[in-house]
Amino acid sequence: MTNTEREVIKIPDKDKNLSPGKLFYNWFAANIGIMGFVYGAIIVSYHLSFLQSILAALFGSLTFVIPGWVAMIGQREGVTTFKLSRAAYGTHGNKIPNFMAWFNMVGWLSVNVITGTLLFSSMLKTINIPKNNLTTGICLIAFAGLVIASGIFKEDILVKIQTWLSWVFGILTLIMLIMFLYNANWSEALSMKSGNWLTGWLPSIAFIAAGSSISWSMAAADWGAYVRPNTKPSATFWNTTLGAASPLFILMVGGILLSTITPSLATSSNPYDVMYAVIPSWFGFVYFLVAAGGLIPQCLISFRSARINLSTIGIKVSQKVSLTIHGLLILLISIYVLFISGDFLSNFELFLNFLGICLASWVAIFLVDSILYRKKGYDVKLMSEGSDTHYNWGGIISWVIATIFGFLFTSNGNYKGIFACGIFKNNSSLAVFISAIAAIVVMFVFSLFKKKGNENAKS
Repeated sequence: MTNTEREVIKIPDKDKNLSPGKLFYNWFAANIGIMGFVYGAIIVSYHLSFLQSILAALFGSLTFVIPGWVAMIGQREGVTTFKLSRAAYGTHGNKIPNFMAWFNMVGWLSVNVITGTLLFSSMLKTINIPKNNLTTGICLIAFAGLVIASGIFKEDILVKIQTWLSWVFGILTLIMLIMFLYNANWSEALSMKSGNWLTGWLPSIAFIAAGSSISWSMAAADWGAYVRPNTKPSATFWNTTLGAASPLFILMVGGILLSTITPSLATSSNPYDVMYAVIPSWFGFVYFLVAAGGLIPQCLISFRSARINLSTIGIKVSQKVSLTIHGLLILLISIYVLFISGDFLSNFELFLNFLGICLASWVAIFLVDSILYRKKGYDVKLMSEGSDTHYNWGGIISWVIATIFGFLFTSNGNYKGIFACGIFKNNSSLAVFISAIAAIVVMFVFSLFKKKGNENAKS
């Protein structure tokens, strides 16, 4: 029997065991991480007023309607994300964005493992264990080991773990938030001067979207496909959207206020040490435990979707081999950043900027394709490896053009696009919006030519 014949496109009903509530906890746990505080401080670094910062946090969080929409499609079809994507790009054409999504998940895994390692090693300092290369290496092996071990669990077990983590780290993070709010300089926050809505407020939203909702869109249908068949699509949409958006918004508000007493939070190479200085010393060990523990749910989702994406690309390996491949990649990237490069924040920003552009155009094309051509549902044949449609040129060309447009408008420490001037000069995050808008425009142009071609064929 061939790989194509063995491939399962639609998830069997017997495996669809996620309720809307479990879906909410899954996304809540994935966004309860303490990095939300840092995002809040980054919003303030765009020189915005308190009201503008709060609105940026709100609208940035609400961009989770994108993964909510993708999850709803996944539930309706009972198909994971990049099998659905084959319809928009063709079975072979889909492998390029599929690879980008896999790279995104492995990248985020590495970012979280690096962050977790730094937090674990800082936690040891609170109990008088010195921080050096040896202890950092031990922390890396311990944290990465926890993540890799999660690969043996199935969806229902992972969701149960996510639910418990939501409660435990949610409550502890709330305690930390109260501490930050208590110590915040409210008068300074309320007196922050207004910034430019176009060159400050809008780019801050784009940054949040690139670092959260757009990246998580890659995993949304991977969970939506496992929702119980009798669940209302709107329940899947809202539990995904609000499950992710609500904790992120609250944490970013905390970060906005925290930046009034620690302005260096947004630019620090180790923001967790900056936050640690704000809390009482007796809470130090718990602080680092919460910060590290809050990363674990994000790692569980990323690791699971990375394995699914690798399989969808066409690389068929056993679970053991998959765990080994991903484990080695995560460790190698982490070792490079922790022990060779040493510049975590700059690498993180470049990573977000690059993938944000590529993935914004992908998800825009995916959703426009669903609106234009899949109103009556997806054709299973188009999503099968044996499909005759190897390349859907409308989707492929749209993605290439939109991604190029995004890079033409972006600017960072290593690269500057030819159109990165004016409002784009110091706002590379705006390129994420440009990429998505270009994708939508090109897709609609292709649909007009396709419609005209069909009319000519009939006449």
